[in-house]
Amino acid sequence: MLTEINFDGLVGPSHNYAGLSLGNLASARNFGKPSAPRAAALQGLAKMRANWERGLVQGLFLPHCRPDEAWLRQLGTTMHEASPALRANAMSASAMWAANAATVSPGPDTVDGRCHLTVANLVTMPHRSHEWRETLAQVQLAFADSAHFAVHAPIPAPFGDEGAANHMRLAAAHWAPGVEVFVYGEAAKGETASPFPARQHREASEAVARLHGLDPARTVFAQQSPEAIAAGAFHNDVVAVANERVLFTHELAFADREGLYAELRAKLPEIEIVEVPASAVSLADAVSSYLFNAQLVTLPSGEAALVLPGEAKGTPSVWNWLEAHVAGNGPIRHLFVHDLRESMANGGGPACLRLRVVADPEHVDPRFLLGSAKIDAIEALVRECWPETIAVDDLSSPALWRDCVIARARLCELLDLRELDQQGF
Repeated sequence: MLTEINFDGLVGPSHNYAGLSLGNLASARNFGKPSAPRAAALQGLAKMRANWERGLVQGLFLPHCRPDEAWLRQLGTTMHEASPALRANAMSASAMWAANAATVSPGPDTVDGRCHLTVANLVTMPHRSHEWRETLAQVQLAFADSAHFAVHAPIPAPFGDEGAANHMRLAAAHWAPGVEVFVYGEAAKGETASPFPARQHREASEAVARLHGLDPARTVFAQQSPEAIAAGAFHNDVVAVANERVLFTHELAFADREGLYAELRAKLPEIEIVEVPASAVSLADAVSSYLFNAQLVTLPSGEAALVLPGEAKGTPSVWNWLEAHVAGNGPIRHLFVHDLRESMANGGGPACLRLRVVADPEHVDPRFLLGSAKIDAIEALVRECWPETIAVDDLSSPALWRDCVIARARLCELLDLRELDQQGF
């Protein structure tokens, strides 16, 4: 009964463009522009609905309570007294990118046969470093069945861990034993580092693998290329994505691509490596279009499909390559395009918005699983309660703070998750 469940993060009512993410070129490029939280949440929900209608199991993570007054209290201040910079960090809606929520190892890969989840610490960026507490609370609720799940607290600082955005799993099928690939960012001694921070430390990845009880013979640690990080691939999922036996990657994604490919072929002989050459799609086009930040999924028919942002279709080099691949009978057989411009403008595409969990849906708290009627209800609430626009100056508005807290509380009530609202985050 194991299947892949995609848990999407719902875009929160405080979604804004404060430009807090160093190395995220889209975030920097759109700094100071007005955001549209209502449209952003509805775009994300439309993608969730479409994937559910395609026969995929769809889950949801709630936006975090913002502003994060508890975090500010730890810093000895409040929203009324804090600097504009701290206010912006306390209002961040970046938990919408559920790919950074945790690293997930399904039961077929682990020593005890349970699905293990380690919540990411996100210590590299201040605006994300305080997400883990509320993420942990949601993950502990959603996967509370201890006979089938083991939830781990974050790896301690200073070892940076950004979750599934730097982790890939390859297997003959979702339910089969897999090969887990952990991608880290720091340069080796003597190598030229990227001008942007490497957010994933090898030590953190190794710790997660140990906590999850993974077989070392089926575990791979690979270095992301500094060139990719410098081009704006702040996470591996901006330049590579895997699903079942398919690895879909840019030629310049990894520091030692030939060594990695050889190791993967030895551990999973049936692997299909689909490499997009830099001569066909430049790193700049790959990053701006988020070609590899698409969701690579297996449809009920058994065929592989890419769920892409509209920017991919709007980038000629990317769309030409994709159409040629499908026409050439490659392993990816379908292309589905969605408008996610609000998320994309802040540096996150379809794959950033979801966390993949291979499990039996019967073992998951049903409050976190979606169907048509529940999506309808959430959409109605978003239209009623989410702000239409937020300018950066609005982040200092007590009225906005109040509206964001109320909107999130209404969502908790709608989903019968009042205990999350009562946690006092």
